[in-house]
Amino acid sequence: MSQKDRPWVMRTYAGHSSAADSNALYRTNLAKGQTGLSVAFDLPTQTGYDPDSALARGEVGKVGVPIPHLGEMRRLFEDIPLAEMNTSMTINATAMWLLALYQVVAEEQAGEGADLDAVHAALAGTTQNDIIKEYLSRGTYVFPPEHSLRLTSDLIAYTVNNIPKWNPINICSYHLQEAGATPVQELAYALCTAIAVLDTVRDSGQVAPEDFPKVVGRISFFVNAGVRFVEEMCKMRAFVQLWDEVTRERYGVEDEKMRRFRYGVQVNSLGLTEAQPENNVQRIVLEMLGVTLSKDARARAVQLPAWNEALGLPRPWDQQWSLRLQQVLAYESDLLEYDDLFAGSHVVEAKVAELVAGAREEMDRVQAMGGAIAAVESGYMKQELVSSHAARRGRIESGEEKVVGVNVFETTEPSPLTADLDTAIQTADPQAEQAARRVVETWKGQRDEREVDAALERLASDAKGSANLMEATLAAARAGATTGEWAAALRGVFGEFRAPTGVSGAVGVAEAGAELTTVREAVRRTGEELGGRLRLLVGKPGLDGHSNGAEQVAVRARDAGFEVVYQGIRLTPEQIVAAAVAEDVHCVGLSILSGSHMELVPAVLDGLKAQGLGDLPVVVGGIIPSGDAARLKDLGVAAVFTPKDFGLTEIMAGIVAAIRGAHGLD
Repeated sequence: MSQKDRPWVMRTYAGHSSAADSNALYRTNLAKGQTGLSVAFDLPTQTGYDPDSALARGEVGKVGVPIPHLGEMRRLFEDIPLAEMNTSMTINATAMWLLALYQVVAEEQAGEGADLDAVHAALAGTTQNDIIKEYLSRGTYVFPPEHSLRLTSDLIAYTVNNIPKWNPINICSYHLQEAGATPVQELAYALCTAIAVLDTVRDSGQVAPEDFPKVVGRISFFVNAGVRFVEEMCKMRAFVQLWDEVTRERYGVEDEKMRRFRYGVQVNSLGLTEAQPENNVQRIVLEMLGVTLSKDARARAVQLPAWNEALGLPRPWDQQWSLRLQQVLAYESDLLEYDDLFAGSHVVEAKVAELVAGAREEMDRVQAMGGAIAAVESGYMKQELVSSHAARRGRIESGEEKVVGVNVFETTEPSPLTADLDTAIQTADPQAEQAARRVVETWKGQRDEREVDAALERLASDAKGSANLMEATLAAARAGATTGEWAAALRGVFGEFRAPTGVSGAVGVAEAGAELTTVREAVRRTGEELGGRLRLLVGKPGLDGHSNGAEQVAVRARDAGFEVVYQGIRLTPEQIVAAAVAEDVHCVGLSILSGSHMELVPAVLDGLKAQGLGDLPVVVGGIIPSGDAARLKDLGVAAVFTPKDFGLTEIMAGIVAAIRGAHGLD
């Protein structure tokens, strides 16, 4: 038995409503034994909008904390010494801006006259900053790939030269798995992303060649772990092997320490179920084992979802339960007392070799296309993920892939955990948006507008040239610019981007089966009765970029015989109404997972009524509490689908029924 290892960093992904509320939550979690912070930002902050923007309507403080300016970053970390903290920030398109705010707050905490180099040297943590996966899965991108990669590269170069303990990027295979990636795709696409980023930093000339191994050494990964924990553990060993090969062979890094595969984990949320949600606890434990059992490929930081994430926003008690799962494994079990448990295992070695071979083949395919950016712009990677996700959904619906409580062992005793659904989850402060608007208004009234204008003009000027944008960003932060103003200045230079949806070329279900055949016939017959092929508009209103569900609905609707109109993510209610009118659709399907359904759905309904389409059936899908679902139906929504409605073909049948009902057909 060897000396006992130190436990991994234990985090809870948290943030909601306001900086003050989130600060109180962080200090409570740290007091419970959490050893690092993981900040969730709301969607306006992630996509570069202030709370008073029309696009922020309904989204402020819902899936994270709003940070529109330096004052709110100060409030977020009040009484939390940043020089002693390890902070992970889930931020991508606006990563440079949020790190600038974080750095300035750390400098202010150190006090006037402090040695700023020493302050910067003490800062430890991670900015996610992986924009490529945003085009493929999460959807919180802003700028076109070329310009996004420049921001990523500039931030990496700045931190390597100025904040040496900071991890400037977290290459995220996590969200690829959530979007349907197989283990092979997760390995290949994450490593291709890393290659694209490292090539960009190297070619920028901002880091001296002799310092480039430091760049490689600061790259970290954020990985998913599903319930097939043996395969997931082997996937992690494959990551270690492949990363060592890439960094040694492609970049010539000789120092083994710089080649180490460093990763943190949020275990799988895709597999959490609304049905019998108590089963999610054992799923989370198994997934945690997949990334902790193997010493040679053990995670350096772990954050676990809560048992009720498929129902809504977890409460502090739910997050505490997930933290305690980690603590029991680390401190009560003997896991950390032993060397690697699987060294020399023929079974593990064979599975790792299989994953490595498959990943190399897929990496070669992507590199032959010109690399990760080219594979994003062509739609190849997105299309492959949508197809893989469709295949997985098909296996669950057929019963080939069993999910306890969902398609097998469905009988259940009433759960005391969900006896009162209204108190089983936390509700974001309904006044958060108005409060955040007032905060921005007050902030703007107290600053020197000339100083702000000069800082933003410098930022735009630097963006037109080749200067590292971090210095201009820091100047804008210190001057008092807002998140929306920083992003708007860069939007004016770089433009915006809409990523391929991957739906048109995705492969749907392989075999129709009796159920889908019946629905196809109903779609065909209803279309004939109404004088043309049925048209379904699938809409993603608001800033929620988690498009996996919408994409699967679009693919299955196409398989069921609908003509599908799907324009991707981040549409205003007005744009969705305009599309419904222009395309003369028979039904509007809205997908919202950010909790903004009570603001955005009524806006769509009102817009349709104003266009004389008050009778057009509207169906809604997402993480929607039962009380909200009832209120939406009272407002005129024809049907509400939540994660418990996993049968896509059944959902198609429900949509046909809604169309027939709206037209008075039997």
